Amino acid sequence: MTIQAHLVELERKHKTLENELHEALVHLSTDDLQIVELKRRKLLVKDQIERLKQNETLH
Repeated sequence: MTIQAHLVELERKHKTLENELHEALVHLSTDDLQIVELKRRKLLVKDQIERLKQNETLH
């Protein structure tokens, strides 16, 4: 997988997590731990995206 393809996949995953988080926040019955986990996963993906972008600009 090329770096660009990996970046596109990570951005898609980030958007999916963002949507899941939004849905979880809208529903009051959502467990707080689930919301924390979604936020953590979203942040990890965002960090991966940033690292790839930085790596790409260095090469």
